[in-house]
Amino acid sequence: MDLGLAGRRALVTGAGKGIGRGTVQALHAVGAQVVAVSRTEADLDSLVRECPGVEPVCVDLGDWEATERALEGVGPVDLLVNNAGVALLQPFLEVTKEACDISFDVNLRAVIQVSQIVARGLIARGAPGSIVNVSSQASQRALTNHSVYSSTKSALDMLTKGMALELGPHKIRVNAVNPTVVMTPMGQANWSDPQKAKTMLDRIPLGRFAEVENVVDTILFLLSDRSSMIMGATVPLDGGFLAT
Repeated sequence: MDLGLAGRRALVTGAGKGIGRGTVQALHAVGAQVVAVSRTEADLDSLVRECPGVEPVCVDLGDWEATERALEGVGPVDLLVNNAGVALLQPFLEVTKEACDISFDVNLRAVIQVSQIVARGLIARGAPGSIVNVSSQASQRALTNHSVYSSTKSALDMLTKGMALELGPHKIRVNAVNPTVVMTPMGQANWSDPQKAKTMLDRIPLGRFAEVENVVDTILFLLSDRSSMIMGATVPLDGGFLAT
């Protein structure tokens, strides 16, 4: 299936590792122009070597002012993937202010800020666009030690719907993907304990965690005009977890 993404300009946050890096690689492979945003210079350097032509932007999206400066001259963007995220897992009674602030700043506030920048540019140009937010199955199911993380992702799901409602009249589609545990470095670190992993896998009818390409394939579909009637959706990529 030709997704028609060649020549489109996409911005991907959290592009240095995992789902974000895989998304940049896939977009680059189909001929899209990609702006890769990460807070880690070394990850961007290796990504540019791997995917010549990718435009790197190094910034911590938890810093509103720095993000504004870094992206104010980014130029026209057609497609946006809000992938940057943190998972600071703590028992509820041990949740810290720092964990709350960082989690909401990166997982929610940065999505608002970056999406505003891109959407305002699209509207000024009179151009259609597509935004995909990377959420989680944890937005819809309670998991031990995930109270803050799950809250940020639940908020992201509702933000996705609110954005869809307000940006739809401007022909800007907004959707989210809600994967189960994905075998990224972050996923492997958080689910390396066999007993913990078994508890989750026993609740997944397919009996496995997701691979990066499972998520990337869906992101590219949602970015493309092939999904032109999908709007405000939170798409589960969970092997059936939410069905149980």
